[in-house]
Formats: sequence, structure tokens, C-alpha cells
Amino acid sequence: MKRIAFSRLSIWLLLAAALPVPAQFTPGEVADRAKWEEFLRKAEIIHEGKTADGVTKPFRLTLKNGGVEHDACWKNPSGIQGGFLEGWQYEIAAYEMDKLLGLNMIPPTVEREYKGKRGALSFWAESKTRLLEMLTNRVQPPDSALDKLEKSKYIVRAFDALIANEDRNQQNILYTEDWRAIIIDHSRAFRCSKEFIEKLMTGKDAKGGTPLLFRKLPRDFIEKIKGLTFENIKQAVGHYLTDAEIEAILARRPLILKEVEEMIKEFGEAYVLYESMAAGPALLTSLSKGPA
Repeated sequence: MKRIAFSRLSIWLLLAAALPVPAQFTPGEVADRAKWEEFLRKAEIIHEGKTADGVTKPFRLTLKNGGVEHDACWKNPSGIQGGFLEGWQYEIAAYEMDKLLGLNMIPPTVEREYKGKRGALSFWAESKTRLLEMLTNRVQPPDSALDKLEKSKYIVRAFDALIANEDRNQQNILYTEDWRAIIIDHSRAFRCSKEFIEKLMTGKDAKGGTPLLFRKLPRDFIEKIKGLTFENIKQAVGHYLTDAEIEAILARRPLILKEVEEMIKEFGEAYVLYESMAAGPALLTSLSKGPA
């Protein structure tokens, strides 16, 4: 029974359907997130196994603290692998940036030593399907989910543009039963070389040459991007990013804002920006206690 109780992170993803895109978790659950981070850091590892996919060969671990059990994903890629720079620390930095921006689309992720090595440990988020499976099996979401899916797609693209994530693919975008997006795998993010500062990974003039637009975005997400500074990013990510990697985020910031402004000029503000990433007062009150 307690395994089910702790697995309410999975239930969060379902209950959050009532919230405006893209928030995955209710306000009360976000307030409790530190407890799950502590669980990941301190709970005993009672079972281990390799995951079926992932080029970085992550481990699926089962953790237990008292009567509470849940699975997590541990990985520690570092250096050049398969022609790409990998870094487990970027998994944690992406999670902290997700929190700083109020997106709440990345499962809790912390540093955890395993088999004598440092790495990133992420809460195992339950999901219904992956984008790859949807496309392969030609799954047609219900009409009621189309607006939600479209908006989450654009938010993921804008987030990837900000953090210079060069490994977003159809395998690491997950969907819950109610079609909310969960994004995982960020060990190839936070690039800071010149090519990743002069052009965005996504957008109208994407680095790869194929436009991947972010046509519609929450207004408060844009406001949070405008408010990014070296100091508040550093406070969020700590030592998991270098100063150069933080400066690179800030260098990409005006490129994103410029593209948004250009879209507003072309399509109108009402089309590009919508309200909002946060729930209204009545909804906050009704969901603040979280699931039973």
C-alpha cells in the first residue's frame, strides 16, 4: 500500500490535467517536491537492473525508505561518447532550470553515488506512451488533447533552445494517460561553444537547418526567461554548470525573445502568448492538498 502512496508522483501527472499547460504538478505537490528529492538521495537501493534503452546505459534502481518503495533511473555518462559530449550533471541542471522556469515537466533528479561513482538519479515517471510509439503505431489522440499536445510541443522546443539540448528525440518525450508531456534525458544539453550561442537548436532559424518553431508559449514562461540572470541561474544550478555554460544560456536568451517578438509582429500577441503556466486561485485552493 505504501508503494502506491509514494507513487503519487505518477498520480500527480494525472491530476495535473486540470491545470493550464504545461504544469505537471499541483502547487501542493510542487511544495512537497523536496521530500521526493530527499528520498532519492537517502533511500536504500534494494534492487538494480539495466534499462532496455538509452545509449548511456542507465540503471533502473528500486529504492526503499521505511515502507515506501519506488523506482529511479541512475546514469553517469561523462566525456565524449558516440561523438557527443555527455554529462550526467546536465540532468540535474536541466531539472533545476525546469523548476526555475516553473515548467515542472522533468521528474525530480538529484546527485547520487552508486557503485562508487557519482551520477544523476531521476524519479521513474510512469507514462502511457512515448512520442516514438505514438508515431510508429499511428496513435490518434482524442480531440480534447490536441491543444494540450500542441502547446507542450512548443514549450519543449523553447526549453531545448534555451538549454541547447542537442538530443531531443521521440524516445525521450513521454505522455501520461491524460496526454501531459514528461521530458527526460538531458545529458547532451548546455552547450557553450560558439555554434550553440549564435544559433538556437530550435526555432525559425534552427541550427540544424530545419525550422522547429515555438509558435505559442505561456506569457509567464516568457517573463521568466526575461528575468534570467547569471545570479539566479547560478543559485538554481549550483556547481552543475560552469560559468561559461551559464553565460551561454544568457546569450541564447535574447535570441529566443527576438523570435517571440517577431512572431508577435507577424501573428499578433493574442495568438503567440497565452495565459498561463500557473493555476487560478480557485483551482489552487481545490488542489492544494494533492491526491488522497
